[in-house]
Amino acid sequence: MAKLYFRYGAMGCGKTMQLLQVAFNYEERGHQVCVMKPKTDTKNGEKLLTRIGPERVTDFCFEKEDDLFSYLKKHIRDKKISCVLVDEAQFLTSKQVDQLMKVTTDLEVPVMAYGLRLNFRLTDGGFEGATRLLQMAHDIDEIKTICECGRKATLNARFLNGEFMADGPDVLIDDGTSEVEYRAICPKCYSEYAAGKKKGGEILKKHAAGVK
Repeated sequence: MAKLYFRYGAMGCGKTMQLLQVAFNYEERGHQVCVMKPKTDTKNGEKLLTRIGPERVTDFCFEKEDDLFSYLKKHIRDKKISCVLVDEAQFLTSKQVDQLMKVTTDLEVPVMAYGLRLNFRLTDGGFEGATRLLQMAHDIDEIKTICECGRKATLNARFLNGEFMADGPDVLIDDGTSEVEYRAICPKCYSEYAAGKKKGGEILKKHAAGVK
């Protein structure tokens, strides 16, 4: 039976890299895939970029109002798609997650969604798409990464011009006038940044100087 998969992890854990690897594996064996991402992620336009180089143009950038089942039903039939891959899946709506589940049950095509589990604030319900995926996915797996201190990173922190931010909108893209940075960090480091015991600018200076 086709399944809905949710692969989640903190920022920089390699989610997009894994998605591209899955796409490559399917296509190397002669199968077609459909790679999707939400238009909410505007930074790279229609491209998926990774920190270490590989990239790919998506097949479909969707809006929150789009019916993904209707789109994929036609696309799967016309293109003979064997797998659907979704990047930045935290930005899906609950309804769209249910539509992706319907792709697996009615069209019998697997869907692999990659995204964040938590936003950077940690004070509210988090991302709608991630919450619904955690409720509905057949298979859930964490992609692990480490904090700057060496511990396992499970949280996401936002820094604006080197300063830790505890509040703000879910989406904040670097517009050239300020430097927006996201880091995967452990709960201990998040607490220290939030309490002012650790400064983001100090870490940036160390990175620029090549200090580990």
